[in-house]
Amino acid sequence: MDSKLAIAKSEPIWNTNNRVISIIASLIILLFALPLFGMNSFYLHLFIMIFMHAVMAQSWNVIAGFSGQISLGHGAFFGIGAYATSFFYMEYGITPWISIFFGMFVSGIFAVLIGIPMLRLSGHYFAIATLLIGISFQVVFQRWDLVGAASGLWVTMTPEDSWSALQFHSSKAPYYYVFLIFFLITFFLVWLLSRSKLGYRLRAVRDDPQAALSLCINVSNYKIIAYVISAMIMAPMGSLFAQYILIIDPDRVFNIEISIIVLLITVLGGIGNVWGPIIGAAILVPISEYSRIYLGGTGGAVDLIFYGLILMIICIFRPNGLISFVPKDILERKKQR
Repeated sequence: MDSKLAIAKSEPIWNTNNRVISIIASLIILLFALPLFGMNSFYLHLFIMIFMHAVMAQSWNVIAGFSGQISLGHGAFFGIGAYATSFFYMEYGITPWISIFFGMFVSGIFAVLIGIPMLRLSGHYFAIATLLIGISFQVVFQRWDLVGAASGLWVTMTPEDSWSALQFHSSKAPYYYVFLIFFLITFFLVWLLSRSKLGYRLRAVRDDPQAALSLCINVSNYKIIAYVISAMIMAPMGSLFAQYILIIDPDRVFNIEISIIVLLITVLGGIGNVWGPIIGAAILVPISEYSRIYLGGTGGAVDLIFYGLILMIICIFRPNGLISFVPKDILERKKQR
């Protein structure tokens, strides 16, 4: 017994494999260096979309993968972030760097207000409720004259590149680095969350709520905490996207498709795993972008057809997502015996 206790105490707190750490460090250096090799605007845009969708999927992964609550209206927090940044920049001249945090705060408040009554539901009841909430936000903003109603907001363009206004007209490279940094920060924070006491408690709530209650874990409170964290991760992507395209409207930023795509990305990559959203985004986003380019308007929803086929194959042969192809001993240290 004493020997087993000694072995348990000697186990590292962080069990990530050293080879994986080296690979991640190399990839980060490569990602920062890519624009220096003269990438054209399309490839910069492609990477920007991958970073953005990976963060959005990671946000959904916190509420669904960690705490087990399937949300179909998560795009509402994306829209809140987009409108918060654009409105305060246009009306009061507040730099987006500040209003991004305001969007996170507002999203967190709404997550609490929505979560307190709704997280008492579970399963398909919660999913349907979140779907209706997402649609409600779209309807409200379509009729809200203060924020442009159905016409939306057209962000005032600066005459030249401006870091304070988060606008860059000569090149997409600055946007690339901004999205990359947010992507890396989000991934690192969610990785820390997955290894923390809070992360383990969320997974206990997901796997067996009754057992979690028997261990004095307040299931309702932890579901709300996961929902708030998830919402606050999603909001900055809406803020950055608004500054990237400089025009937002309810049909674009509150579209139900946003919620569905982040769900598909996470399920494809591997739900409940911090690597899943990254893998899913790296596969599905290029499919979407290339089908849009090569098929254009005649393509209809060809990318969604590809999504469906890929997901069918994954669900049949790899229900845990593409991350299950990676051997476990590669991602984790070998345990001492």
